[in-house]
Amino acid sequence: MSYFDRLKKMVSAFLPGAASRGGEPGETDSGGVSGLPNIHVLATGGTIAGGRAEAGAGTVYTAGVLGVEALLAAVPAVRAIANIGNEQIVSVGSQDMDESIWLKLARRVNELLARNDIDGVVITHGTDTLEETAYFLDLTVKSDKPVVLVGAMRPAHAAGTDGPANLFDAIVVASSRDSAARGVLVAMSGNVFEARDVTKVSTTASQAFAAPNFGPLGQVHDGRVIYWRRSERASAHRINFDISGLENLPPVGIVYGHVNAPALLVKTLVEAQYQGIVSAGVGNGNLYYKVLGALADAASRGIAVVRSSRVAAGPTIRGVELDDTRYGFAAAGTLNPQKARVLLQLALTRTRDAGEIQKMFDYC
Repeated sequence: MSYFDRLKKMVSAFLPGAASRGGEPGETDSGGVSGLPNIHVLATGGTIAGGRAEAGAGTVYTAGVLGVEALLAAVPAVRAIANIGNEQIVSVGSQDMDESIWLKLARRVNELLARNDIDGVVITHGTDTLEETAYFLDLTVKSDKPVVLVGAMRPAHAAGTDGPANLFDAIVVASSRDSAARGVLVAMSGNVFEARDVTKVSTTASQAFAAPNFGPLGQVHDGRVIYWRRSERASAHRINFDISGLENLPPVGIVYGHVNAPALLVKTLVEAQYQGIVSAGVGNGNLYYKVLGALADAASRGIAVVRSSRVAAGPTIRGVELDDTRYGFAAAGTLNPQKARVLLQLALTRTRDAGEIQKMFDYC
């Protein structure tokens, strides 16, 4: 019997059906204990649900092979913190996350949080694109109830796996009244981050997430979340995009800046009829002159262009070294290129006006 089969058998003995992959979405509720918050866990796969066929200390694994009940079986202590419902949305590595899943996930989160018997939602997710999904949900969830994304850098079979501890912390965060009205949150390695600012900063380290500009909002310790600050952008007045009638999102691409960067990538996106382009520029979002010319041409054709930066921290400031008004560009502020792409996609569901898009970037 393989290690993975033994793992499934062990988990199934603890909680029947827990080790299933959970291919089709389904819903399971715990019955409930009076006085505890009701937290619904949505699973999407990722390393936190990863495993391998044979035991060993190696790093080779397959993402998303464990179902949501297997993840919860590894943290039985959460039953003393909250009543747990669960649902398998998809089972993918987050490198395969796509916009159809985003739309499905956002709609489901909004449905759940509209219910009086749901106090918060936790979403298990692969770490590769966790920050993008978190920010998309931050812009599309219509509730002040807590929504917390969580992942792992070590698969379930690995020595020192971080998945159970991270999941426990995420449920703690979602169960806390102090987590309300803070926007979508990310709980990783004992820290709590705002969805807008968090980013993955290491490919393999267990402490892989940080908020380079502003730091974490708080920390989880000994079953309690402690917040140090509140984000100004998490107010109830922030822009919230309605995705209820959307079947897809406008196509937006990212062009990476470097020495002697070619204009070809910009021209390719224009020819492919992309509606928006984000530049991951150098320094303060600066552009090689050939790329600048191609992006200016794209903007003149009605394609939305946003300048961000490949630099890990600091804002891309409008109109400092480059006249954004002249070229019809918007500046991303402290949004990194991948987050700027998310906001631009949603902005384009409302407008193509560069001035209006800039207001959204200033506000979101």
